[in-house]
Amino acid sequence: MSWVYFASTLDAAVWGAELASGEGRERIYVVEPTGPFVDDPNLTDKKFPGNPTMSYRCRDPLRVIGEVTNWAGHGPDQIARMKAGLARLAAEGRDHIID
Repeated sequence: MSWVYFASTLDAAVWGAELASGEGRERIYVVEPTGPFVDDPNLTDKKFPGNPTMSYRCRDPLRVIGEVTNWAGHGPDQIARMKAGLARLAAEGRDHIID
């Protein structure tokens, strides 16, 4: 991918951590962009017009300035529903990322 994605709300960051691939511990970092950034069209153009999730992307690196260590995740049922919805989008071929 040619973009680095980040969010300015804790809820969006929690979803990102919970839905990320991999087997390691979920982590949320406090970051700052090192260059220009734009709204993430994968969310703002499709699901959340006006960018209420405050989700962004940039082509430059993000500088890690801290880590959020005390955050509450979503319940197992809620995560399972979200993952099932994402799997359904993939099965329907509607899971593409706008690059």
